[in-house]
Amino acid sequence: MALAALAMAMTVTGQDQDSFTPMPLDAGFGPMDISAPATPADEIIKKFAAKESEFQDALNHYTYRRTARVQTIDDDNKVDGEWYEVDDVIFDPSGHRTEKVVFAPESSLQRVMMSPSDLQDIQHGYPFVLTTEQVNDYNIKYAGRQKVDEVDCYVFDVGPKQIVKGKRYLLGRIWVDATDLQIVVTDGRMVPDDTRKGKEDLHPPFMTWRQQVDGHYWFPVYTKGEGVLHFSGGNGYMAEDVHIRDVVKYADYKRFGSTSKIIYEGQDITPKQPNEQPKAK
Repeated sequence: MALAALAMAMTVTGQDQDSFTPMPLDAGFGPMDISAPATPADEIIKKFAAKESEFQDALNHYTYRRTARVQTIDDDNKVDGEWYEVDDVIFDPSGHRTEKVVFAPESSLQRVMMSPSDLQDIQHGYPFVLTTEQVNDYNIKYAGRQKVDEVDCYVFDVGPKQIVKGKRYLLGRIWVDATDLQIVVTDGRMVPDDTRKGKEDLHPPFMTWRQQVDGHYWFPVYTKGEGVLHFSGGNGYMAEDVHIRDVVKYADYKRFGSTSKIIYEGQDITPKQPNEQPKAK
């Protein structure tokens, strides 16, 4: 989870591979088949990016609840600070998408503080979507084929071609359902970090899992991140290693009743609203 050690950082700088130590996450993956795919990788990328664009458009018409928890862990593996927030992603009376804070107790974090990039990652980074419009921002390399539980997936390594100030990018790996051509697991970090002493804004690795919610699209349902962030100090701050653990849950997906349509593989799959009658032919 992106956090700033006792000083909120806003400036984009270079990366420091020694800024964190990852914690292992149990992914339950099968063996990797690294042989070349039957379909050229570029064609797979093009097709799954198009499906991700369809999914993003569909997601923009759904409401859901997001529960986010960020914790610091002491040397005895006990929680010694927490930030917690429950938000409903909804539509206002005019139909505009918005977020409503449902519950947000006062943060008890002491060794770190939440930064703007933390909130940006929670809202947009962790439920990572790689659309046709975004795919040119990334270097994407085919890594192999692997099962996630019983789902057969193509695996790709992804990273930003360049860093644009103010934007966040995934640096890591994605698993794409070989049948539905949609991302089902994301594993990596949101970058960039700010590694300036006294202004450090560091981010540990995370994994996000999706599930089929409506029979057509894979929606984010769970994110878990954990790592030890290495703050080097400076400007009067002490150097410190901070063990971070975070969990984000996404639930109660419901399609917002509007006149828009959801198109999947050229077919209108828009769910019918309650009491909606078939149109006369």
